[in-house]
Amino acid sequence: MFRLFSQTRRCLQVKRALKRQEWPLRPAHLTAAAQQASFSTASVEHLSRSDSWPKDVGILALEVYFPSQYVEQVELEKYDGVEAGKYTLGLGQKQMGFCSAHEDINSLCLTVVQRLVERSRLSWDSIGRLEVGTETIIDKSKAVKTVLMQLFQDSGNTDVEGIDTTNACYGGTASLFNSADWVESSSWDGRYAVVVCGDIAVYATGNARPTGGAGAVAMLVGPEAPLVLERGVRGTHMEHVYDFYKPDLASEYPMVDGQLSIQCYFRALDQCYSIYRKKIQSQWQKVGVDKPFTLEDFQFMIFHTPFCKLVQKSVGRMMLNDFLAAPNPDTQSGLYKGLQAFRGVKLEDTYSDKDVEKAFQKASLEMFSQKTKPSLLLSSRNGNMYTPSMYGCLASLLAQYSAQQLAGSRIGAFSYGSGLAASLFSMRVSQDAAPGSPLDKLLSSLSDLQTRLDARKQVPPEEFAEIMKQREETHHLVNHTPQGSKDDLFPGTWYLERVDDKHRRQYARRPL
Repeated sequence: MFRLFSQTRRCLQVKRALKRQEWPLRPAHLTAAAQQASFSTASVEHLSRSDSWPKDVGILALEVYFPSQYVEQVELEKYDGVEAGKYTLGLGQKQMGFCSAHEDINSLCLTVVQRLVERSRLSWDSIGRLEVGTETIIDKSKAVKTVLMQLFQDSGNTDVEGIDTTNACYGGTASLFNSADWVESSSWDGRYAVVVCGDIAVYATGNARPTGGAGAVAMLVGPEAPLVLERGVRGTHMEHVYDFYKPDLASEYPMVDGQLSIQCYFRALDQCYSIYRKKIQSQWQKVGVDKPFTLEDFQFMIFHTPFCKLVQKSVGRMMLNDFLAAPNPDTQSGLYKGLQAFRGVKLEDTYSDKDVEKAFQKASLEMFSQKTKPSLLLSSRNGNMYTPSMYGCLASLLAQYSAQQLAGSRIGAFSYGSGLAASLFSMRVSQDAAPGSPLDKLLSSLSDLQTRLDARKQVPPEEFAEIMKQREETHHLVNHTPQGSKDDLFPGTWYLERVDDKHRRQYARRPL
């Protein structure tokens, strides 16, 4: 058995070596139209002359879409008859975006992909992979990806790999990993990958409803990126649990065990962070760096954000991990001052320990303010977008800093999807912060995020509740035309025009 395994391994090594030898001979062809796109093809041309893997694979461009209307959480507190501050202070939420009856998961994704391609001045045939991460299912067979292919129709490009990926809020991250792996594989044909994350997060009337939201993010993935996915260090944790799930396919609403889900989130964070630290410390040791990795080694840290208060607690949770892993932490001064009483706790015993939570939330407050709070702009004002949530945090972070401030930094990212699947990974920001650089272009494209949030229409809670009721009544309705005005939609937004008697959906686009 061991001899057979050894022979198999040697065979695989030979095959990989042959593939590396063949790599320079593989044509990394692009059409003339693709070569005229605003993104450089220099890296592709370099690969046609070299046996190296694509360099610096990561995120080249990023586009965000959110609904054009929102409800104030302060007003929602009054309408729901709860104590003042329950949603704003207790959850850390300011506003919640929501979709009208004219929007569904397909329209959200159509809008964000079209915006990404148009604003990046891409040609449709320069895209060789498009993968969608979503948990908003309106068809048990037909993928959102296939609906998006209508955008490629005029270009004639049907050679586009990828389909939908689903596991609660984790599908977008799985799609990103898959797309980066495609670019770094022997299957890559030299074109870009597009990753789409989109969801509509709605809940039945009750405590969970203010943690809703909606939106979509599209990312362009390829080599020579200003946000590089660090290789070989991501930590992943998966297990079987019913903390949040959607067994009723006739309803948009999930089944939620809130306390269990928070515990699962923290447990997954502990496990992913532990694995990440081991992997990056191993890399460091190979180049002569012998030191523990801590939260301080991330210049920024972003999280999947069901609600903002959970993220603040999560920064404290990571500090707790560092504290317990440190051989001799200084509890008399500095970062861990006054925390000696918690030296003997076990991580698995602290998920419901309020004393531990409060102590480390307080101790990590400065870190949270510096590394994470800026990333919560979109989450606090639009709510939980499910799969796009963490990438909305990334967009928020990039929208508030200059290229000079971000250059060379490491951004940690924790992605969580109930059920559960989670990963902690990191991105390195390019050192090139010059005007016109890829990093400068990326940040410039997101500079209008605050303005776009300010341009939305505020809706009173009574109207919000009525729209939610309409969505509930018309979900999966056939022979249906959505009611209400389309005038409030942002220019250029795709919307649902009609559902026919065979459940086929027709879409149109509002003029720019």
